[in-house]
Amino acid sequence: MIRPRWQGLKHRNRNLSWRRWDQFVALVAGLNLVWVLFDVSYVPLRSFWLQRNLYPLPSLQLVIPLHWLPDITTVYDQVKGIEPHHDTTTYLTHFQKLDQTIQRDGINGDAVQQQLAQQVKLTQQMIATNPFLSSGNGGVLEKLKNRLRGRAGLDSSLDAAAQLLNPTLLERHGWSTERQFWLEKILPLVEVNYWRSTAQNGLPTDLSWRLDTPFQLLFVLDILLRTARLKRRYPAIRWRDALLRRWIDLPLLLPFARLLRVVPVTERLSTAGLIQLESLRAVISRGVVALLAVELFEVITIRVVDALQDVIRSPQLPQKIRGFCTYQGTDQNESRELIELLRLWLPLLLSQIGPNMRPQLVALSTHILQQGMDSKMIPAPLRSNVNYQKAELQFSRQLAENLVDSALDLSRGAGSRLGVKDPVLDGLGTDTLDRFWEELARAMEQGPVLERSQELLASLLEDLKRSSFQQLNREHAVNDLISELDGLNFNPPADQPRPPA
Repeated sequence: MIRPRWQGLKHRNRNLSWRRWDQFVALVAGLNLVWVLFDVSYVPLRSFWLQRNLYPLPSLQLVIPLHWLPDITTVYDQVKGIEPHHDTTTYLTHFQKLDQTIQRDGINGDAVQQQLAQQVKLTQQMIATNPFLSSGNGGVLEKLKNRLRGRAGLDSSLDAAAQLLNPTLLERHGWSTERQFWLEKILPLVEVNYWRSTAQNGLPTDLSWRLDTPFQLLFVLDILLRTARLKRRYPAIRWRDALLRRWIDLPLLLPFARLLRVVPVTERLSTAGLIQLESLRAVISRGVVALLAVELFEVITIRVVDALQDVIRSPQLPQKIRGFCTYQGTDQNESRELIELLRLWLPLLLSQIGPNMRPQLVALSTHILQQGMDSKMIPAPLRSNVNYQKAELQFSRQLAENLVDSALDLSRGAGSRLGVKDPVLDGLGTDTLDRFWEELARAMEQGPVLERSQELLASLLEDLKRSSFQQLNREHAVNDLISELDGLNFNPPADQPRPPA
C-alpha cells in the first residue's frame, strides 16, 4: 500500500516533557483498557477466577491447574455486589463438618449417622430448589445431577444422593474414595454459586465506576491539555472546534459501551510511538480504498450519464444550444473562451500537425484516387498489363502529391494568418460560431428531428451505461486495483538520497 504523504515528512521535534506526558497517558489508557476487559468478563468468568482451573478442551477431561494465580474473588466480588449464597454455603460448611467427623470417629459413629442423613437432606433440597438460578448458572445443577446418577448408576438423582451417602456403601467402598469424588466432582460445582445484590435502579450492583473515575479524570485533564496545545499552535481556531478535534476520545469518558475504548487507546499508543500499526493500517485501508474507488466510479458514471440524459431529454435543448452564442452569455470572458481556444488550436493544426502528416496524407490520397478510377473503361488485357498498372500508380501519386501540397500550403498560410491578432478575424469567427449555434437550434426545432434525436441519444447513453457495468466485474476490479497498489512504491531507493524536509 502507498504510504500516506504526511508520513514521509519530518515532524517538528515536540517538547520532550509533552512527549513523555503523552506516552504516560497512553500507557495509563492501555492499562485502563485491560482493566475494562477484565471487569466486563469477570462475572461470566468468575468460576475460572474462583477455582483457577483451565479447561482447554471441554469435551475432554483435561484440566490445567493455575493455582499460582491469586484468588481475587474475595476482593472483586465486593465490586460486583457478589455475596455467598446461603443455601450453598450451608451445604459446603456441613460437608466440611461431616468430613472432619468421619476422619475422627469413623463411619459407624452416632454423630456421623446424623450428619450423613442431614447431608442427604441438604443434597435433595438443593436438587429440588435449584439455588443456582439466582446466579444464572442453572445448567450447573444438571451437570451435578448427571454426575450423581453416573456415580450411583441410578436414574433418579435424589435416590443417587441417598445411596452415595449411605453408611453401608461408604463403609464398603471406603470414605477416602468417596470423599475424593465429592471433593473433585460435586463440591466445585456447588462453589460457583453466588448471590448478587440489586441496586436502587433495579440492575445488579456494580461499583466499578469507583475504580474508573480516576482514569476518567486523568483523561479529561489530558483532553483539555491537548485542546490548549492545539489552540496555542493555531490561535485562529475556536475553542469549540479545538475540543471537537478530540472526538475520538469520547469513549474514554463514557460509563457505558466501554469496549469502544479500544479505538482511542490504539490511537494514543500509535501516536505516542509505543506501537507500530502502519502495516495493519495499510492492509485494512488497501481493501477499503479499492472497494470505495470502484463503487465511487460506478456512482459518478451513473450520475454523469443520467445528467446527460436529462439534458438531452429536456424540451429546452434548442434554447440551451442557442445559449452557446456569445450574445446570450452574461460574462464576456466566458463567451470568448471558445474563440480563444480555436485561435490557439487552429494554427497548431494547420501549421504544424498537418504538414508533419504529409507522407500519410499522400499515401491515403493516392489509394483513394487509384480506387476511384473507373477501370471498367479499360479493356481487361490492358488492365492486366504491368506497365499500365505502374503508370496508373504513378499518375495517382503525382495527383495526390499536388493536391496534398496545395492543401498544406493553403493550411500553412491560413494557420499563420490565424495566429496573428486580427480584430476583424475575431469578429468573423464569432459571427460564424453564433450562426452555427443558431442554425443548429433552428433545425432541431423544425420537424421531428429534436424528438427523434433525443430518443436516439438517450437510448445510446443507456446502452453504454448498461454495457459498461456488465463488463465491470467488481471483484476482479477490486483485486486488480489492490494488486496495482501493491506494485506501486513511492519510496526512493536505498542508494538515492531523500530530499530535504
